[in-house]
Amino acid sequence: MLAENAGLAIGIFVIVYAIIVSEKIHRTKIALLGAIVVILFNIMPQEEAISKIDFNTLGLLIGMMVIVAITRQTGLFQYLAIKAAKKVKGNPVKIMIVFFWLTAIASAFLDNVTTVLLLTSITFAITDVLGISPIPFLVSEIIASNIGGTGTLIGDPPNIMIGGATGLGFNDFIINLTIPVVGVGIVTSWLFYLIYKKDLVVTKETQNKIMSLDEQAFITNQILLRKSLAVLAAVIIGFVLHQAFHYESATVAMGGAALLLLISGIEPEEIFHEVEWNTIFFFIGLFILVGGLEVTGVIKMIAQWALDVTRGNMVLMNFLVLWLSAFASAFIDNIPFVATMIPLIKSMAELGHMDVTSLWWTLSLGACLGGNGTIIGASANVVVSSIAAAHGRPISFKYYFKIAFPLMIVSILISNIYIYLAYLR
Repeated sequence: MLAENAGLAIGIFVIVYAIIVSEKIHRTKIALLGAIVVILFNIMPQEEAISKIDFNTLGLLIGMMVIVAITRQTGLFQYLAIKAAKKVKGNPVKIMIVFFWLTAIASAFLDNVTTVLLLTSITFAITDVLGISPIPFLVSEIIASNIGGTGTLIGDPPNIMIGGATGLGFNDFIINLTIPVVGVGIVTSWLFYLIYKKDLVVTKETQNKIMSLDEQAFITNQILLRKSLAVLAAVIIGFVLHQAFHYESATVAMGGAALLLLISGIEPEEIFHEVEWNTIFFFIGLFILVGGLEVTGVIKMIAQWALDVTRGNMVLMNFLVLWLSAFASAFIDNIPFVATMIPLIKSMAELGHMDVTSLWWTLSLGACLGGNGTIIGASANVVVSSIAAAHGRPISFKYYFKIAFPLMIVSILISNIYIYLAYLR
């Protein structure tokens, strides 16, 4: 039964969603405004609205942003990029593939937005030396960041949200998602090689320019590098063991951030300027908006519809969630979509009295990989396209769609096969 103000909650949510997709107003502004409207119209009181905010998700994001911001000051990420380019003798198409895997691996253990922020600046530097377009590199890095981020709890915001809402831990994501992520990564990187191998060609003299770069010169602070690597290693170990010690992932990330702030000697104000507060407050507004749909019974109604359509058949339910997540996440940012789906899947579990564990992995694969479909599908996509435009090399919606959407379909087909074989046979 829908509550009296369910229509109002739906209306607010749809308007906010539409404005987010249109990008006419910054998404953080409209999400926060929508959240306030939910409270002002008495859809739920302030105390209940605050209880809908997932502070484990926010704590994990903030903690990792602080750790990465400090580590960035050491020059480690620039060093790795130059070293990787030299390993393939400055060959552009091979550099693209190396950067693809560097981005994917880094995105699994850092958040993917931070990873692309670090690598795009190096990409422009290298492509300038080679005298070639950075766009193939940037497109491949966007897609790699979302593929790699799918593999772990901390890699992509949708996974952080799923982990926070379900109690699934770092090891659970590794165990259940490594195989499909590696499979998708291998196929996608091979397809990128086929697409661009004839376009990315330079002279031997140009390749030698890359070989002459000194990667060691990019390491600016050896002492801070050792401290950062030690803390980062401890945090990753903490993620692996956090369930055994009954600590939330946010506690591990914030603990690592606090320790690195203490031993780095850097003032907090300097680092806090680099935390993506826009993202944090966007999440806050979003959690409250979705909470409005939950308390008015809208989520439960949609869950009942999904159960009716699939008749409780887990195979059909998984396939529905996978493809719905993929296509929806391609055309709207996957963060608000996942925020809506989490309580929906929980309601399906309660109404159908069933184990929906496989649906969490299905949702993760669909939303994270589906976000590759268009230039607005995920946060990393928007960040890279904004940086490219600022450098005078904009990535058009049409160009990106032509390359990325077919690759996204391939990745979802691979995921579909994996889900069926791993959970539904």
